[in-house]
Amino acid sequence: MVVQISKLQQKHHNNWDDYLDAVVFAYNSSKHKTTQYSPFELLFGRPPKLPIDSPPQYYQFDRPNNYFVHLQKILQVYHQQAKLNIMNQQRYHKKYYDYNRRDPHYNVGDRVFTKLFAARGKLDPRYSAEPKIIVQINHPTYTVRHEPTGLEHRYHVSDLRPVTLAYVDNDFI
Repeated sequence: MVVQISKLQQKHHNNWDDYLDAVVFAYNSSKHKTTQYSPFELLFGRPPKLPIDSPPQYYQFDRPNNYFVHLQKILQVYHQQAKLNIMNQQRYHKKYYDYNRRDPHYNVGDRVFTKLFAARGKLDPRYSAEPKIIVQINHPTYTVRHEPTGLEHRYHVSDLRPVTLAYVDNDFI
């Protein structure tokens, strides 16, 4: 939303608050990809009335309580459908995430490289230079020991890379 406001703001003027109402209304009335509904619809049980829309339809209720019951039923349908849409989107994205994802399993005593989480440059290494040894398994989390220091840390399986035979030399055998 900040990006939208900054696009409307004039150069060298601090008038972003003049556009805040319009940007919030645009956000609340636009359909979200995941739920397939706008936040306005999920809150009020109907699409928002825009200035270009035809005159609103009026419903006749005998008692105010009837409107509340009617609104609850409509909101329940909206929320159920939005929940189904969210679950479908989650399944869709999970399928594509898992499509190329490796799921390696390691054993106690395996040597691995661990991911470096410090700020790094483009050409800096992504993984540790020295292999570490797995000392405890609780897939997908592994406890790894750095041999020279004896320090142990836990890593997720996605932050580990196996040591290949090409790397292993006589010092580590």
